[in-house]
Amino acid sequence: MAKDYYGILGVRRDASADDIKRAYRKLARQYHPDVNPDPAAQEKFKDINAAYEVLSDPRKREIVDLGGDPLAPTGGGPGAGAGPFVGFQDIMDAFFGTASARGPRPRTRPGADAILRLDLDLHETAFGVEAPITVDTAVLCSTCTGAGTAAGTHLATCEVCGGRGEVQSVQRTFLGQVVSSRPCAACGGQGTVIPHPCPTCGGDGRVRTRRTLTVKIPPGVEDGMRIRLAQQGEVGPGGGPPGDLYVEIHERPHDVYSRKADDLHCRVTVPMTAAALGTRLTIKTLDGEEALDVRAGTQPGATLRIRGKGVPHLRGAGRGDLFVHLDVRTPTRLDAEQERVLREFAKARGEEVAELTKQGGFFSRMRDAFNGHA
Repeated sequence: MAKDYYGILGVRRDASADDIKRAYRKLARQYHPDVNPDPAAQEKFKDINAAYEVLSDPRKREIVDLGGDPLAPTGGGPGAGAGPFVGFQDIMDAFFGTASARGPRPRTRPGADAILRLDLDLHETAFGVEAPITVDTAVLCSTCTGAGTAAGTHLATCEVCGGRGEVQSVQRTFLGQVVSSRPCAACGGQGTVIPHPCPTCGGDGRVRTRRTLTVKIPPGVEDGMRIRLAQQGEVGPGGGPPGDLYVEIHERPHDVYSRKADDLHCRVTVPMTAAALGTRLTIKTLDGEEALDVRAGTQPGATLRIRGKGVPHLRGAGRGDLFVHLDVRTPTRLDAEQERVLREFAKARGEEVAELTKQGGFFSRMRDAFNGHA
């Protein structure tokens, strides 16, 4: 009868890979020979390892779900006990030695990179700023300095794999007996175990904490750019070297200017008379106020350019330009005197202006003319 591997680990048949791993680690800590010297516990520990070896392998787990037992003995002689099921990769490993070349995995591994969003105003992205940032990340455990062991204790060689980081099994195939290797489930393929984990980090060699850093933003950065802070990311498992921290710039919208690369754009409304006669405007730039002359006869939609008042170039000297787009405002309400003066002005220029009356305007008179009532 096939063993109930799900029952050995105490998980449901639809348990996820993470559920199986958590259940295995919990039971392994309880029944490990270094913790529980009872002979019955040692036998239990072997069953737990076998169950994890099967359920953590998708192919073997499928065999279990179909009612089989991938670890059932086949009578193949001493050492045979992994069952008749073997994959193509197992055969290749056995013939070409790829399995035995793996060896134990290092306990110390590099840390992951991290990314952080930083919101800045236009003035800050234009001229640069030193901004404080808060990072929630993993740092080196100060109690064990990354070793993961409690004070006065050391790593121990895994008794299941003998420090090799992998376990071997002999399987019968159509090519004969094949020796295949798998990472040791007891030590995670590392070849060593932690009998007495550090009480601060639980054996991981790192703890999570909140740090405050200062990042220097250079002048001219744009929205979406990333600044790399080397080795300011997460410390790796086992106290491994930290990864990098990337600060992604997000520029807040400005209430006056819009930005296109290193150029700035804004819109200014001027009266119709100012556009016709010419005037001088005072424009507020990123550096302060700037005088801008509007020539007489300026048309609606005209664009004026102020050189060197945009955003500094990120790479190289110089700055972009500021473009001022003019909207000419036509008066909507005139009093009698203003209307008289404007009509005199139009008459002096020889411009015909139709007079609108309450009885009907220019289009009403045209309609009457077509209808023969003129």
